[in-house]
Amino acid sequence: MTTRRLDKLVPAVEITEGAGVSVHRTIGTPALRSLDPFLMLDHFGSENPDDYIAGFPDHPHRGFVTFTYMLDGHMEHRDSMGNRGDLLAGGAQWMKAGSGVIHSEMPKQSAGRMRGFQLWINLPRAEKMSDPAYQEFSPEAVPEVAAEGVRVRLLAGRHAGRRGLIEDPNTDALYLDVTLAAGKGFAEDLPAEHAAFVYVFEGDASLGEAALPLHHLAVLTPGDRVEVAAGPQGARFILVAGRPLNEPFVQYGPFVMGTREEVDQAMIDYRAGRLVRTRAARLAT
Repeated sequence: MTTRRLDKLVPAVEITEGAGVSVHRTIGTPALRSLDPFLMLDHFGSENPDDYIAGFPDHPHRGFVTFTYMLDGHMEHRDSMGNRGDLLAGGAQWMKAGSGVIHSEMPKQSAGRMRGFQLWINLPRAEKMSDPAYQEFSPEAVPEVAAEGVRVRLLAGRHAGRRGLIEDPNTDALYLDVTLAAGKGFAEDLPAEHAAFVYVFEGDASLGEAALPLHHLAVLTPGDRVEVAAGPQGARFILVAGRPLNEPFVQYGPFVMGTREEVDQAMIDYRAGRLVRTRAARLAT
């Protein structure tokens, strides 16, 4: 069995998205344009409403999946096809943009902390123009596995014999939110060919002898097992892994397609009001 090690540390870059929301991006920056099948990772978090109150008004997507996980706060989802949802602290939202979605994500609070992650997952070229779909999960719906000093919230994939919120047949994605008490360790078996990363957002942790600084994305080497240990402060981190699609793609902002011509068509469709072709299905939770 080969234990994964630290391959690369990618510091989060603060950028402004939406109508003026401050986010910290790792995947999707000059230091790491993508980590197949993952296209972007944004970590948002602030107690200052000026950093998030403007929200993310109507904007388009085509050709990929967004997965949003709220740690604190309350956001409202609306889209041009009639779906509406409340994303609460501890809850999650999965949206396959497919052939086209226009949606908004707006704060439902004017004070207090708002914190969470948004991950973009690529779709195979054969599915980029498939029908969109939307799924929302309450905090209570997230499976948890707990042992002494260890708590795991299972957002996608499988862990300890449990099934997560989402199972993605295209990437076999795993997405865990792991909390460790001081000095505790965590280990997870992974398919050797899957891309994987760890992002520590509370406390301090290490991967073997390598420290994992706060707000840095740790890209892992190939292997079939990952082991993370918490320092004296304890730690909380996300572990994400997925099977690469190994397909060429072209990204221009919110459009991720197989060729430049397909991206150009997405832009033409959006400007002409034709981006949304099929009403998004709201799947049962």
